[in-house]
Amino acid sequence: MVTDEVCADRIGSGLVKVFATPMMIALIEQTCNESVVPLLEAGQGTVGTQVNVSHCAATPVGMRVWCDSELVEVDSRRLVFNVKAYDECGLIGEGRHERFIIDSAKFQEKINAKKAQ
Repeated sequence: MVTDEVCADRIGSGLVKVFATPMMIALIEQTCNESVVPLLEAGQGTVGTQVNVSHCAATPVGMRVWCDSELVEVDSRRLVFNVKAYDECGLIGEGRHERFIIDSAKFQEKINAKKAQ
């Protein structure tokens, strides 16, 4: 549901009260991630590495939004999705999203080491 908290004027990505593009991208990433989590091995996760989407229609406060994803390519640990985002009136965005399968513990160790530098 589009609320004031996810609007462009609130998060700083624009001056109008419409569903913000960064929030649409977050919805896309969440949808793709959740679609593959049940298929991963214990201790694995995914991280987003690339987003190439268009935001082609504005959505006002009070409308419901959702995203469909289709896994179209698997190359070792690399996952590529076609994505489409919608509101109650139709298509609002579409494109591609790439994620990589990671070992969550090893990934966190690398991040902690980076922080310690």
